[in-house]
Parts: sequence; C-alpha cells; structure tokens
Amino acid sequence: MEKLYLLHMITPTPNVSPFDVNMAYDAGYNAVAAYTNITLDQVAALTQDAIFSRGPSGVKRTGIFIGGREIGMAADMLDAARLAMVPPFEVSVFADPSGAFTTAAATVAAVERQLKRAHRCTLEGLEVLVLGGTGPVGTAAAVLASGAGAKVKIASHSSANRARMSSQVANARYGATTEPVDASSEDNKSAAIARMDVVMSSAKAGVQILSQQLLKQAVRLLVAADINAVPPAGIEGVNLMDDGVPLAAGSGKAVGIGALAIGDIKYQVQHGLFEAMLQAEKPLYLDFREAFALARKYVS
Repeated sequence: MEKLYLLHMITPTPNVSPFDVNMAYDAGYNAVAAYTNITLDQVAALTQDAIFSRGPSGVKRTGIFIGGREIGMAADMLDAARLAMVPPFEVSVFADPSGAFTTAAATVAAVERQLKRAHRCTLEGLEVLVLGGTGPVGTAAAVLASGAGAKVKIASHSSANRARMSSQVANARYGATTEPVDASSEDNKSAAIARMDVVMSSAKAGVQILSQQLLKQAVRLLVAADINAVPPAGIEGVNLMDDGVPLAAGSGKAVGIGALAIGDIKYQVQHGLFEAMLQAEKPLYLDFREAFALARKYVS
C-alpha cells in the first residue's frame, strides 16, 4: 500500500490559515496536520519527527509548510527546517507567511505584464512606490521589485520610522536596494506619488490609501496595483477585476490592476508550488523567489 501524501503545517501564530489548508488539499495532499504557537527553537525537532518516521521513500510523500505573519520569522523557520534534515531523510519545505510570498510574487508579475503590454517596458530603472510596504506582502513585493531593477520606495501611512525599519530589513536581509518614504500625511503622499512610475498598494484591508485627488498628482504613473479586496478599494478607481483597465491619473496613461486579478495569479502560484512538492524527486525549499519565478511563467 502506497503511503499517503502528508503535509505538516507549522506556524508561530495561534492558528493555521484556512486558505492554506484548502489549497493544500486541493493540490493533492491526503492529510494536513497543524502545529500552532511554534517557536523557532522547536522547528528542528518537529522536522526530524516528520522525516524519520516514514523511511527514505516516505519522505517523498511528506512536506512541511511554514505560515505565520512575519516574513523574517518564516525565513528563519525555513532555514531551521533545512538544517535539521538528515539525508536521505529530507522533505520539501514551503514558506508562505500570510500568503505574503505568493501574493507579492503575483503582484509584481502582474505589474510586469501590464508594463510590457501597455507601455512596452520593464521594471528596470522605474520608480516604484509600495504603499503599506511595512507589512509582509509589501516588504516581499519591495524586495522582488528591487531585484527586477526598480528603484523602490517603501512607504508607511502610519509611521516614517516603520518605513525606515522595513527598508533596512529588506536591504540587509534580502540584498534589496530600497528607500523609506513617509506617507503619513496627504502632502507627503502627494509629493511621493508625483515622482512614481508604478504604485503597489498592500495596505490594510478596507483602508483607502490613495484617493482620486492624489492620483491627479501622479503625472508619471504607468501602473497601479491594489491587493485590497475589501471595500473601499485601497486605490480609488481600481476595481477588483481590473487587469490593465485605464485609470484616471495625472499621467493620462496609467492602467490599474485589481485584487482579484492579482488573486488569480496568487492562487495558481500557490497551487503550483504545492504540486511541485508532491511531484519532486528531490526535496525543494520554496520561498518568494520560487513563487516569483512561477508567477512570471504563469503571466507569460
């Protein structure tokens, strides 16, 4: 009898995400086990409990998923799991805290697609503003956009200090080149958006962070992407299903990308990475880099 496909979901938070559980089952896992309120120092022992009980053939049907809220903690947990492996007892590990890695990958890939379609250019050399950039999705998106050659500004609408700290983490930990922006006032946002070619909004759900009045100041804007699916829109005038729809902005040439258009890509990417774990002959270690590569492949 063949062994079942088992996924062990580890999170430092009180519960695992129901979204992630659904995705794992839909991708083909037979059973999912949740481990909550896990600290970093517990990851190695949990990993070795998972790998030694199934034998070298069984580990191919075993996976570990790391959730949570913080991308730094998720990265640390992924590293801890990798270091705990004892080949040939080694399983695939996928980190996607709060869906941040797959959502960020989908957002940046969707922006790249619209830059190519509508403006015949790439992110290389463009000025990019990440609103709500201090959260997990925003920080991951900033890292990816920087890696694609953009000049990235991380903005916080609540605290200039938070923007500075997130920028420092993105640069020091992930080799990005980002700068902080204070977006805590309408005047500050107006000044920032006037210089931007691309805006990505990953602010808290249900909070409008960019009004049409501010969009009038966006005299260079090419693409605006909004991940907020809860009314009101994070960027006024960007609808949920928009994918390259003209957007009223000062540039006269901007297009918008809505949350469900991004969500469709995110779904395909997360599903695809779970399937890759199931099919892999050798263990995989998956984070925002692999998510972005798959998102780019999907949108092309």
